[in-house]
Amino acid sequence: MPEFGHCWSCSCTCRRPKSTLSAVGLVRRAGQTMSLLASFVITVYDSLANIHTLNLIRRGLVLFLVGVFLALVLNLLQIQRHVTLFPEEVMATIFSSAWWVPPCCGTAAAVVGLLYPCIDSHLGEPHKFKREWASVMRCIAVFVGINHASAKLDFANNVQLSLTLAALSLGLWWTFDRSRSGFGLGITIAFLATLITQLLVYNGVYQYTSPDFLYIRSWLPCIFFSGGVTVGNIGRQLALGIPDKPHSD
Repeated sequence: MPEFGHCWSCSCTCRRPKSTLSAVGLVRRAGQTMSLLASFVITVYDSLANIHTLNLIRRGLVLFLVGVFLALVLNLLQIQRHVTLFPEEVMATIFSSAWWVPPCCGTAAAVVGLLYPCIDSHLGEPHKFKREWASVMRCIAVFVGINHASAKLDFANNVQLSLTLAALSLGLWWTFDRSRSGFGLGITIAFLATLITQLLVYNGVYQYTSPDFLYIRSWLPCIFFSGGVTVGNIGRQLALGIPDKPHSD
């Protein structure tokens, strides 16, 4: 009787087949393996996300510094030629310019420079036309030349100057870009930047001498268009990284 009671109390354990025990063990091992695999995938994803974030920060910082430098140089040229006039109380700052101009231009350059390669990737049309730093440097030189022409060239009226700068800006896009996304973003940037500038001038933040287009100069959208194309090319080149060395024939 004791033996019979002992077997009766342990009947569940005695009757469980070995195949069931092995199946349970395999399920447990598979669950542990999947857990380890999921942890590994999450770790790799976090590492890649951190690398991507650091890359964006680095590119944005470079574009910000480029925008600040161009703003200091080009705005100083406009002020010296009395194209733009700031109130006297804001002129006693770096390079005789309003303090807020370089940071605003640097921020705009960072946004535009990061936006261009992002739009290219979303449209599925990677920009491959003249993708080298020598071309980017020439594009910057042409952009500075267009700004220099807007301040120093004397025409009979502003319409002739505006048409000339418009032709030069389109030539800059055709020479260094030729992409539909670049042209569309350039037009959008020119429209938004012109609208913001008109609001600033309307509120008395600064003013233009001889305005002929809603408180501003009619050629200003051309400058914004060429600037957007130039900064966009810088952003694209930074996103491309270090190109591979060309194979010698």
